[in-house]
Amino acid sequence: MNLITLQLVKKLIEQQFPQLADLYVRPVECSGIDNRTFHLGEKMLVRLPSSENYALQVPKEQKWLKILASHLSLSIPEPVAMGQPSKHYPWNWSIYKWIEGKSANMISIDNLDLQNIAFQLAQFLNELHKIETEDGPSAGLHNYWRGGHVKIYDTETRDAIKELYDFVDIKAAISVWEKAVSSKWNKSLVWVHGDLASSNIIVKEERLIAVIDFGCMGIGDPACDLVIAWTLLRDESREIFRSNLCLDSDTWARACGWALWKALITLVSLKDRTSLEAIEQKRIINDVLSENLS
Repeated sequence: MNLITLQLVKKLIEQQFPQLADLYVRPVECSGIDNRTFHLGEKMLVRLPSSENYALQVPKEQKWLKILASHLSLSIPEPVAMGQPSKHYPWNWSIYKWIEGKSANMISIDNLDLQNIAFQLAQFLNELHKIETEDGPSAGLHNYWRGGHVKIYDTETRDAIKELYDFVDIKAAISVWEKAVSSKWNKSLVWVHGDLASSNIIVKEERLIAVIDFGCMGIGDPACDLVIAWTLLRDESREIFRSNLCLDSDTWARACGWALWKALITLVSLKDRTSLEAIEQKRIINDVLSENLS
């Protein structure tokens, strides 16, 4: 992991964008793991990949975000400039316009209008799926196979189910997983966000106003983007989300597989399986399994 400091960001701005060097630089309130993010004045941000694994995503976002934006009702990140690799930092990096609001993961779930957010998320995905995909990036290492078939994680998922025998209904988990891998997307490829999580949706005055972090974007099967149905949404809001999507039941079943895989491997990685994070992953697993038993 490359060490990204405030001093480094200031130096990169001074060297590559001297016209912006007078603007203040400070860390955002809650930065992600894949990228480090800093305020650049009041109206922009600087975003730097934390490792080579994420560096491939920068040129992709710079190319495609401007194209996608004109087709979407919600705001998405607007590129201002792309920084170049240098002796101080080895990869491309980005400057974007700042979007006001808070990530949903920074707001208590009791203070979120989940039903309204569910409807807005469904509409966002419906719009995204209508955008022309010609020359779009296929699923691959650049986005951890988002848009590809969930069965690429078959071995990892089955191993996790075995390891978590004390925490998971093995029979139910295997049933959900086998249903997920038994179908595939047979329609035209569509755009996927690739990481549609509560940390990547921006809320202001109880409304969803933006979707950010398109580093895992690509084209393919939209099932991966439905995982937010279990990670953020609950009961009625989940049903609102599902009923407003223009997708079939097989796609929903594959989405269950994506949600199950991610929650399982996250739980496996936790040393303390009584922690708040572990409890949340168990909730997600139980919600996925319960839905498929009903």
